[in-house]
Amino acid sequence: MSNAAIVWAVLALVLIGLETLAPGIFLLWFGFAAAGVFLLVLLGLPLSVVMQTLLFVIFSFVSVAVYFRYFRGKANETDHPLLNQKNQQMLGLVLILESAIVNGHGRVKVGDAFWQVHGPDAPLGSRVTVIAVDDGILKVGLAD
Repeated sequence: MSNAAIVWAVLALVLIGLETLAPGIFLLWFGFAAAGVFLLVLLGLPLSVVMQTLLFVIFSFVSVAVYFRYFRGKANETDHPLLNQKNQQMLGLVLILESAIVNGHGRVKVGDAFWQVHGPDAPLGSRVTVIAVDDGILKVGLAD
């Protein structure tokens, strides 16, 4: 194996490895480009250093284009887009007051947790709708 092949193999492994430390910076795709040049050099093609570098640049553009075309945004497609976004899940919920809203402050129970609410004064047991969530406090309006 030639020195050039070893250099490209090490570069490919380093770039792919660095992606684990800095995800999302395209280092994986540059690593694939370096691996492509490594394969060409390994096959014994007589490529000058300038040509190897030029091929690396071209392969980098192609691999990043493949990422943008086929992989970008695919992870965001889900049948549960609000998973782990409790604030967004709460919007529109109709809840029953566990303690009356007095001077704009009250409390509701959501699942097994109690949440503070801010909204118009209302008696115990009133139905309220969550209209916003601010720093863990539910902003509510009367549901009826």
